Amino acid sequence: GGEERRGRMKAVLVTDFVEVPEDVKVKLHARQIVVSGPRGELSRDLRHASIDIKIIEDGKRIQFDMWHPKSKVKASMNSVCSAVRNLIVGVTRGFRYKMRFVYAHFPINVSVSDGGKTVEVRNFLGEKRIRIVKMLDGVTCYRSADVKDELVLEGNDIQNVSQSAALVHQCSLVKRKDIRKFLDGIYVSEKGHIVALE
Repeated sequence: GGEERRGRMKAVLVTDFVEVPEDVKVKLHARQIVVSGPRGELSRDLRHASIDIKIIEDGKRIQFDMWHPKSKVKASMNSVCSAVRNLIVGVTRGFRYKMRFVYAHFPINVSVSDGGKTVEVRNFLGEKRIRIVKMLDGVTCYRSADVKDELVLEGNDIQNVSQSAALVHQCSLVKRKDIRKFLDGIYVSEKGHIVALE
């Protein structure tokens, strides 16, 4: 009796909202969300989350509803909302990751080819092997003009920008040495946006 009543009490609705700026349009089709703005268009498939999504107030807000969420499921609600916010930021301001080359003895030589789509890393720890990293879809990179030993990655999709940065970092990991001593590598030094806030 009592146990069943307590169980029933859990059927609560949790609602969250994401604001949509004026220059952004949002379309929904079977929990596939498409966000378009000044910098382009991004889409995400949100079917994995058992969340009801509605566009309200003439496209100015997105409403997310979830029934009787357990704490783990509630966490997925937060991650869906933040994913959608990142789509909106991506199509309005974009994402920029800066990476710095760290070396003790052998200068790391990094060149960008293929119109900013490919990174080539040479002379890592004095090795002859050329490490080649392809940027993911929608991501371009370039060497900083004013900062020595810096690589900049830019794109609208935060997943692809951060994953491309991870690939560059992974290509320059020190193997079979004490990594407390060998700090050589290429590390993310700053995360920001392509378009600054007014």
